Amino acid sequence: MLTARSGCQSNTGFKTTFKLNGKYLIYFAAYKKHIGLYPAARRAKEFKEELSGYEGGKGTVQFPLDKPMPFGLISRIVKFRAKENLSKAAAKRK
Repeated sequence: MLTARSGCQSNTGFKTTFKLNGKYLIYFAAYKKHIGLYPAARRAKEFKEELSGYEGGKGTVQFPLDKPMPFGLISRIVKFRAKENLSKAAAKRK
């Protein structure tokens, strides 16, 4: 996870939270049958098709524990979210 975006800060516990520049980037939560990823960029066209095979809500995705973890997809989502966060921070500075 941290290799997907350097400069991240994290804390762990029931859910693991990653921040970039003090803003929430992404977090995971462990459940009995799945790992939840929030926010999951479901609305982004880049991920719409891939995420359609997973349960979840508008901004969440559930990766079932009985299936291989899609680390490549997760890494791309983290990079997408980092770019999104950095763009928002740059826009605020203007």
